[in-house]
Amino acid sequence: MEYRKGLTPRVSGTNMNQKNTIGVAYYRSLKRNIVLVVIMVSIAPMILVSGLILYLYQNTYRDKTYAYLGEVVQRHKQNIDCFLRERLDDIRFLSRTFTFEELSEDSFLQDRLFTFQEEFGPVFVDLGVVNERGIQVAYSGPFKLGRALYSDADWFKKAMSREYYISDVFLGLRGQPHFIIAVKENWKGQSWILRATIDFVAFNSLVENIRIGKTGFAFIVNKDGEFQTKPLLDVAASKNIYLDLLHLDKEGDKNVHIVERYDAMGRKNILVADTLKEGDWLLVCQQNRSDAFADLERALLWTILINVLGGLAILTMAFILSGRIVKRIAKADQEKDKMDEQIVETGKLASIGELAAGIAHEINNPVAIMVEEAGWIGDLLEEEEFKESSNLEEFKRALNQIRTQGKRCKDITYKLLSFARKTDPREQDVQLNDLLEELIALSAQRAKYGNITIKTDFQEKLPAVMVSQSEMQQVFLNLINNSIEAMGKRGGEITLRTRVEERHVVVDVEDNGPGIARANLGRIFDPFFTTKPVGKGTGLGLSICYGIIKKYGGEIVVRSVPEKDTTFSVKIPLSKGKPDQNGQTAAGS
Repeated sequence: MEYRKGLTPRVSGTNMNQKNTIGVAYYRSLKRNIVLVVIMVSIAPMILVSGLILYLYQNTYRDKTYAYLGEVVQRHKQNIDCFLRERLDDIRFLSRTFTFEELSEDSFLQDRLFTFQEEFGPVFVDLGVVNERGIQVAYSGPFKLGRALYSDADWFKKAMSREYYISDVFLGLRGQPHFIIAVKENWKGQSWILRATIDFVAFNSLVENIRIGKTGFAFIVNKDGEFQTKPLLDVAASKNIYLDLLHLDKEGDKNVHIVERYDAMGRKNILVADTLKEGDWLLVCQQNRSDAFADLERALLWTILINVLGGLAILTMAFILSGRIVKRIAKADQEKDKMDEQIVETGKLASIGELAAGIAHEINNPVAIMVEEAGWIGDLLEEEEFKESSNLEEFKRALNQIRTQGKRCKDITYKLLSFARKTDPREQDVQLNDLLEELIALSAQRAKYGNITIKTDFQEKLPAVMVSQSEMQQVFLNLINNSIEAMGKRGGEITLRTRVEERHVVVDVEDNGPGIARANLGRIFDPFFTTKPVGKGTGLGLSICYGIIKKYGGEIVVRSVPEKDTTFSVKIPLSKGKPDQNGQTAAGS
């Protein structure tokens, strides 16, 4: 049986159709039974029925209205957050793809800005590179901001204290509303910032086009109640109303705040809000209550006048309620099925580990006997009756080959046991150059079949690191195998580099394969995420490698340019007391 990504067994089309048919029939029957029960219970005198209908309808309509407004806010909140996140990812990708020296050239920065504007339109107004003293060392844009000083700017101070920062909307040096997206990076031990100005018109249009009914509109405020977009109408309510929304309980199971407040003109408005930008902003949709509940008021009038339609109203409510109940039951069943699938897959992975350990143990026993017998034959060859044999050297060569291949078999089974987590991951001083040479020999045959060349660029006298040898074998063998699989039959070149950098031993695994799509870079280390075809991988390899390296206080990062190259860089701290290339020790600096 094959398995799809997501741990779902592949079943035949006929069985799947049968399962869907049974499920639909069950939920239809359940919904029908619920409707019948509601109808039977609701049979009562006309006055009681009418009163009950009025009450239920009023509450339901309010809930639906709130739910609709909440969905509108959440949908546009996702769009705005996605806009901010994508622009941040664009700047972050630029800062991590190119060096500080490259981005410090105005012409090079101009090319990057042109590329952004060509792809995204006028969203990016300008780009600038700012050093840690707040001086803009490179600028590309329509304004004369070269060598501008931002050391006293609020956005610069906050950007220097974190990895990235998205500022509030402000006027700045130009006197025009805009906001800044800044990413902090390090270059030769010094921090620098790549900043971009986002066009206010483009950002404001995301909110300006939100209209609800005749009076509903939207806007964004910050934690201080200051507007971050331009409202379509004059908002007369005080900022305290919007600040209160940040501290209210969220409505139902929705991630929104819903309140009703009077404005300065005496009109009652519905305010629906949700947070943006990690809680720094608030997206507010405001609609006049009479506009939002206009249909309800008309419905209530008609209900009072036409009591004979009470039965029809009860039937309608029954269908609505039953639909909601069945929907929640179906959702709970789906979550249960998903959990069951995960349990099955976990058991499968555990069984694979046990099988691997068993195979390794079974191989170890005959290999040990073979090596022992080879040693005994070697002792026999030292006796006089064999020393005169014309084939003595050939015997010795064969025995050496048996010992070598036996040791290789033991090494392979040891690696297999380590992958099955049956070895003791004891920490010891490990020379990574030697370990990588062993892994290259292990992968040489597979690389040869794929027309792949493995090259090395090792630093001589590389300091040792205090790690588990078996775990390091697992990490780097996984990275090498991933590179081989990525290049496939097209062939190519894998380069392994080692060096000492800032009291860390750094190992680069670089290949000139097809690269990794930018959309997948942020998820490459997530458990069960894989780009391999269905049935070709579990998506656990890189996640396990990430966990191992983090356990030793190290870091693993990936850089990839599609259709050019991919580099995984692993940083491992030097062992305590081991000198780096500058003669300093990890313990005494």
